[in-house]
Amino acid sequence: MQNLLDPAILFFVFGILAGSVKSNLEIPPAISRFLSLYLLMALGLKGGFALAHSGLTPQVGAGLAAAVALAVLIPLIGYTILKHFLSGFDAAAIAATYGSVSAVTFVTTVQYLESQHIAYGGHMAAAMALMESPAIILAVVLANTLRNAATPSSLHVVQGGSVAALAAGPEKAGIGLGKVLHESFTDGAQLLLLGAMVVGLLTGESGKAAMQPFSGDLFKGMLSFFLLDMGLMAARNLPQVRGQSPWLLAYAVFGPLTHAGVALGLACLLQLPQGDAILLMVLAASASYIAVPAVLRYAVPEANPSLYFGLSLGVTFPLNILLGIPLYAQIASTVLG
Repeated sequence: MQNLLDPAILFFVFGILAGSVKSNLEIPPAISRFLSLYLLMALGLKGGFALAHSGLTPQVGAGLAAAVALAVLIPLIGYTILKHFLSGFDAAAIAATYGSVSAVTFVTTVQYLESQHIAYGGHMAAAMALMESPAIILAVVLANTLRNAATPSSLHVVQGGSVAALAAGPEKAGIGLGKVLHESFTDGAQLLLLGAMVVGLLTGESGKAAMQPFSGDLFKGMLSFFLLDMGLMAARNLPQVRGQSPWLLAYAVFGPLTHAGVALGLACLLQLPQGDAILLMVLAASASYIAVPAVLRYAVPEANPSLYFGLSLGVTFPLNILLGIPLYAQIASTVLG
């Protein structure tokens, strides 16, 4: 309940309510983009300052290794489950969406940990960046495998009750993995996060003092403003979820809980501290609704965007922001002490 009374969370709830009643309240896209870049830059600086203080340790390496392992394991598990009641392309797209991460969920968790005075490692921001790309790469590999396995006569899709043949030419059979890799590793937001972390690492305590008004004092207000926009977006994407298979909705709810459980198991195995374990659980439980859907639109055009985008933003994101973060923190506290 304490999490729900946080100003940032209340602005998120307010955004959902405003969007649900079809208010014309709207955050201009340019401002929304600026807010997301600000949060990533501030988060990177915080991580760099913390990493400069703690240094590179075996514990840091263990946390990063766990993040990469989860980034590969989660989409593979998701695809194995989803392909039983979805087309292969839709299964690959949703698995990639849930195998990647939500930066806003991570930022909100960092704010929650700081309000609860729970210490965490600055390197976890780097862990978030590392978890962004593996799921996208796996989705492209799976999609190309499906295309190559299909015969031209079997590539059909039902559209409005009629059957329309999909092109089965060489250009459709293999959307360049190199292009997707370039998009994944040179994404501006990800580069900003890593660049800010390097700046924080190099400048240390003096940089932290100089940037405190920017990365510290403004952070809560900027996060609240951005979560207001996310609430509006979540409410306006809820119609995409209506009418979907109950199995899909169950995956959008219970999949993240399962992923968080796997992350907690890894954290226990590697003896990660409580704060790092909570962040790892949140990263595993989150789903991308910006970077991955943007790449999937051209990398896996056979997949239905309303499925992977609607589920991640309309169901999983609000669930994690409102209930998931304190739940994961409580479970980690109980297990790790």
